[in-house]
Amino acid sequence: MGSAGGYESQRRVPVPPSKPFLKSLQTSLKETFFPDDPFRQLKNQSTPRKLLLGLQYFVPVLEWAPRYTLDLFKSDLVAGITIASLAVPQGISYANLASIPPIIGLYSSFVPPLIYAMLGSSRDLAVGTVAVVSLLISSMLGKVVSPTDNPNQYVQLVFTATFFAGLFQASLGILRLGFLVDFLSHATILGFMGGAATIVCLQQLKGMLGLVHFTHETDLVSVLRSVFDQIHQWRWESAVLGCCFLFFLLLTRYFSKRKAAFFWINAMAPLISVILGSLLVYLTHADKHGVPVIGHLKKGLNPLSVSDLAFGSPHLMAAIKTGIIIGIIGLAEGIAVGRTFAMFKNYHIDGNKEMIAFGMMNIAGSCTSCYLTAGPFSRTAVNSNAGSRSAVSNIVMATVVMLTLLFLTPLFHYTPLVVLSSIIISAVLGLLDYEAVIHLWKMDKFDFFICLGAYLGVVFGSIEIGLIIAITVSLLRIILSVARPRTVVLGNIPNSGIYRSMDQYPIANNVPGILILQIDAPVYFANSSYLRERISRWIYEEEDRLKSVVETSLHSVILDLSAVGSIDTSGISMLEELMKNVDRKGLQLALANPRSEVMKKLDKSKLIDKIGQGWIFLTVGEAVSAYSFILENETSFSNVNNCQSPVSQNLKTQSFFPFQQFHKQETIELLENTSMTPGRNDVVSTIVRGLGGREYGWRIS
Repeated sequence: MGSAGGYESQRRVPVPPSKPFLKSLQTSLKETFFPDDPFRQLKNQSTPRKLLLGLQYFVPVLEWAPRYTLDLFKSDLVAGITIASLAVPQGISYANLASIPPIIGLYSSFVPPLIYAMLGSSRDLAVGTVAVVSLLISSMLGKVVSPTDNPNQYVQLVFTATFFAGLFQASLGILRLGFLVDFLSHATILGFMGGAATIVCLQQLKGMLGLVHFTHETDLVSVLRSVFDQIHQWRWESAVLGCCFLFFLLLTRYFSKRKAAFFWINAMAPLISVILGSLLVYLTHADKHGVPVIGHLKKGLNPLSVSDLAFGSPHLMAAIKTGIIIGIIGLAEGIAVGRTFAMFKNYHIDGNKEMIAFGMMNIAGSCTSCYLTAGPFSRTAVNSNAGSRSAVSNIVMATVVMLTLLFLTPLFHYTPLVVLSSIIISAVLGLLDYEAVIHLWKMDKFDFFICLGAYLGVVFGSIEIGLIIAITVSLLRIILSVARPRTVVLGNIPNSGIYRSMDQYPIANNVPGILILQIDAPVYFANSSYLRERISRWIYEEEDRLKSVVETSLHSVILDLSAVGSIDTSGISMLEELMKNVDRKGLQLALANPRSEVMKKLDKSKLIDKIGQGWIFLTVGEAVSAYSFILENETSFSNVNNCQSPVSQNLKTQSFFPFQQFHKQETIELLENTSMTPGRNDVVSTIVRGLGGREYGWRIS
């Protein structure tokens, strides 16, 4: 297909120069795995300097420690002591939720924060155990090994799952595969966390009601059945005590939100609850009247647990599966929390560095009697509000926990379990973010249903089912966005050369005889068939519309490819078929603003020759101007063909190329400067009249 009527745009769309395959592959890999170009700081540096910068990149403490000051330490000291007051009761509580000995919860707030302080890039993230992950561990590993019948084997599996979680997290960071975590959308995490928070709260009814036996299932029906089947075993002492402490914790949170000065009370409330609960039980001997307590906690630092990693266990696959799932959840929450506070305080964190830091602290933790730790929002919020200035606050927290392990663990002997349940409930209620769900409904209904699906899957199924539903629906949305890209009709904004979507701009007008379509996504094998069918449908609908309003018939189809970043062989085949279809209808196909990669493929496939270079335009405006010119001058060409003057006969043998807009006088001068014989003025006047006064010029080749 050549230039119809000899028409050709003055400004052509060039084919980019081809690059060697290896160089193209290198560029693609760099864009995929190193979008932040972490090696730019190594350019033009000496070898010793490169080694130092490389160490600082992987161990960020080497970069900021030399600039650390006493003023920064004062702020971090206060923040560290504050989060330690939260870490101790939460650590014991979440360990209880994970069905492991409470002392492991304290161990997990000692070693991992020290590792993160050296390797992490967030100044605000407070490392610690997470309620949702604790529940996941209990629900998944509790199905293969009973934590009550085989506690040692169960704890070994917990350490093994933590090891594989850390290995998975570190691998993602080292291999620069952090983008995989982004497949968990905000709506997915919101629904999953909300569902998990609901189940965590329901699970705490065991402690609040003083029940001894309770279901290991996590779905709503099983939990409620377990609660109401044991009505005769409810203990009013535990219920009253639990409700009082829960009311106290929620009240301090309420006042801290109303007035910033009450922040400290809210931060210290869990520790205050533990102290008051322990004193109350000790003085009233409530432990002898049916109020369960923590009991003995052995003193001392974390014992090594390398030998407890159960690589030879028959349940190894269950540990690996659990490790990968809790690793993903820990990463998703931790990185999201870190980025939130970094954005708020106007600094940047490196997602891949965070993954390496999380992975290394969990690998080290699994070898020192810790279970999985991440960056819980509640503890990080307390850390930030307490004035944290760097990761040293984690070191201070770990130091306080170390002192607790060495000297203070006997003081927790009389801590009632009902207080721990109250602390857990008050902490996870913050995950039930109904305002964010309402915002999703207003902003994006599809995201809302993703969130709802994840929530219902967790609450009525299980943690695993909810996670599978959430990820599946998120991937389905990605697939749909690729397989069913948007195509929109463009119209002209009045009194301008701008063309925009007619849905978005109701004032935009159709261009008579021309259908302008914009494709809003790359064209791949997954969507090429859909695009072919959808574009054909647009053509049918436009033809029907023109017939119904008795306007001029459809003559041309312009595809705006400005949003098509790439195209594969299936996409090229689709364009070839489309070109044949429009050809059969007597229509002309044109392309506007094809991108670099698209032009390369068009050139290599020789499709650019079939379409014709003259039908590939730099902008939609140029394409419309060219078509409008040709459409409006069809009658003029007929007049020229019917004219028997010498100049008319000469014009019949020439190829015409509109090349620039001229005033009428300039047009006449142009033709008068040619070597044509008399009669030229008749022809010129015929062309000008056919244009209706439009100011176009011609050149003859």
